[in-house]
Amino acid sequence: METVLYERRGPIAILTLNRPDKLNAVNAQMVSELGQTLDEVEADDRVRAVVLCGAGRAFSAGFDLNMGEGSGLDFVRTELRKDFDIIMRFWDFPKPTVAAVHKYCLGSAMEMAVACDITVSAEGCRFGAPEVKFGSGIVAMILPWVIGLKQAKELLLTGDDRISAERALTIGLINRVVPEESCLDEAIALARSIAANDRIAVAMTKEAINRGADIMGMRQGLLQGLELGTIAEESETPESREFNEILEKEGAKAALAWQEERLARETATEE
Repeated sequence: METVLYERRGPIAILTLNRPDKLNAVNAQMVSELGQTLDEVEADDRVRAVVLCGAGRAFSAGFDLNMGEGSGLDFVRTELRKDFDIIMRFWDFPKPTVAAVHKYCLGSAMEMAVACDITVSAEGCRFGAPEVKFGSGIVAMILPWVIGLKQAKELLLTGDDRISAERALTIGLINRVVPEESCLDEAIALARSIAANDRIAVAMTKEAINRGADIMGMRQGLLQGLELGTIAEESETPESREFNEILEKEGAKAALAWQEERLARETATEE
């Protein structure tokens, strides 16, 4: 594995996102390697809990915007379904999952951290889902089920990507905020405390909680959200076309600056 590191410490499996030069942006290779590693962890009876973290300066700046070669609705639907499935793999994983996040936890990487059973954040970590700024849909619309409709709408519709760890704790996005130097240790300690409990009771309790969410319609809602996100990803307007051209040539900062300037010009014209 290149993009995912796997270490076992007794009953705890530690999975590390390993593209530090790209702030651990999740690309197709990482999605594939995460799936393979989780298969290995699931089959290992010595492992009783999983900790997910990121190498280097951040947990993850999100899923890679570049889907690679291919185009059309069916291609985008297939690629986004792979992303959706790896996020939900943590939610559905039969063993407890704990995320340890630091610096940046953004976009669909945030959804992956939230899909873990428990999320521990370092002080100073920034959360957010900037997809609407880039004309993209949400891959796994899990936030409304975790933090409620009002908070989710504010976060997702504004595209705010500077949510502090303290506010994330207040709205129920994460479980704990700890000093950055102890974030991973805190997550491992939580995983160990879970691993000390009866294996079957833990697994059945997690499944009972998840089944309750599914009975309330969570799974069906997430799949509907994925389909609408796919359509959003493929939709194009003159505005989005120009935005994407700037994004490709000059980068995200230039594209977002153009977006702000365009809005300012339109507002000035109306006034």
